Amino acid sequence: MNIAHLGMPAFPKAATSSTRDAWLRANLTRATHTIRDKRAGAVAELDDWAGLRQAGKDIKDRTLRHLDHYLLQAEAAVTAAGGQVHWAADADEANRIVAELVRATGEHEVVKVKSMATQEIGLNEALAAEGVAAYETDLAELIVQLGDDLPSHLLVPAIHRNRGEIRDIFRETMGRWGRPAPEGLSDRPADLAEAARLHLREKFLRAKVAVSGANFLVAESGTAVVVESEGNGRMCLTLPETLISVVGVEKVVPTWQDLEVFLQLLPRSSTAERMNPYTSMWTGITEGDGPRAFHLVLLDNGRTDTLADRVGRQALRCIRCSACLNVCPVYERAGGHAYGSPYPGPIGAILTPQLRGLQSEVDASLPYASSLCGACYEVCPVAIDIPEVLVHLRERVVAEGGGHRGAHRGERAAVRAATWLLDHPAAYAAALRTASRTRRLHPVRLPLPGAAGAWSEARDLPRLPAEPFRDWWRKHRGEPRGEGGR
Repeated sequence: MNIAHLGMPAFPKAATSSTRDAWLRANLTRATHTIRDKRAGAVAELDDWAGLRQAGKDIKDRTLRHLDHYLLQAEAAVTAAGGQVHWAADADEANRIVAELVRATGEHEVVKVKSMATQEIGLNEALAAEGVAAYETDLAELIVQLGDDLPSHLLVPAIHRNRGEIRDIFRETMGRWGRPAPEGLSDRPADLAEAARLHLREKFLRAKVAVSGANFLVAESGTAVVVESEGNGRMCLTLPETLISVVGVEKVVPTWQDLEVFLQLLPRSSTAERMNPYTSMWTGITEGDGPRAFHLVLLDNGRTDTLADRVGRQALRCIRCSACLNVCPVYERAGGHAYGSPYPGPIGAILTPQLRGLQSEVDASLPYASSLCGACYEVCPVAIDIPEVLVHLRERVVAEGGGHRGAHRGERAAVRAATWLLDHPAAYAAALRTASRTRRLHPVRLPLPGAAGAWSEARDLPRLPAEPFRDWWRKHRGEPRGEGGR
């Protein structure tokens, strides 16, 4: 787990606070609606989008079924091309491997390509503990780092910030990290981008070590692939002498032909572009071109445990496009920080609890961070049935006793009582009559503590009719079959 997220509250408590932040909600609504509308237009241009989506799903499923084979094939190909492969069972091992590789170069700073895997393992914090400074070079990640903040979106980590806030962050903190912001910096996007470009350029030209992730890893050739929109990734992947790539084991695809499918799905689903602006591919090392040393760190960190779950494993299909976040009504109102994980939104609600387990209150709460509206499934380019996995994980939370154990005991008691009542028609009919006769005494909201009380804060209880339906039917339509109306 990223140590920056340690100690964060469970989703209900975090969301209660964030949904009351009108500024945050305005930023999120404006950004997510803009992205989702552009994506819809880009996808509508293709007549075969449904076929591409099915192809992406099938490729991922086939790869996951034979993941051991393709990972060994990728390892052999990377090694043959002059790279070195390291296997990391968990975050601690991955951080230790990267720190040792950086120390071996004698350097004390690295430049980084935007990487969810390194956020997941808390690499920046781990390197800082070893005396190594890690500089984010993606514009949004730079904003987050300079603002001593946490990412809140898979694709646009600083989506919760507006231009004025970004200008203030650049003015106040850039100088402490390197080249300061220009005097009189405005909040015009072009001016902000130029300030970031000038700030980062000296780091690109000075850095000897770079750290990246990878969007895909082609098994047949050992080729790692990074797609990005700014060009900072290209600078990190070509200028330094040593490149270290931390890649989740699920990122492997068997062939170049398979990669072709995802290079069509990803840009349209993420940035609503027909073709990704910068697609960087590297295979080992090449004399006189690019880094002199390449290290591939293959990261498990809960992925093989997830693979063992026949329902939950579909989360490993994810290609990190963020389309599900941009259509999710819960994410739009609560924001990414409420999820307490580097993976926010619908995909985070099913991926994080599987990677980290359901033991903590935070992780046990995430499968409930959804209205199950299904919008996330409709836009997913690899057809992950997120609502299905959410329901499945809720069952596991209850079965494993995760999160609020007392709440689950109360829930089971209520279900048992309702089951008994529905199995005894006479008692059920008597309960209905009693409820109707005492309806004037019923509260408008539930006077209950905890989740039940919170649920009723924004909802009025329905008013009961003067008599139960069964009694009305008996008076007007005749005697029903049996006291319970069966």
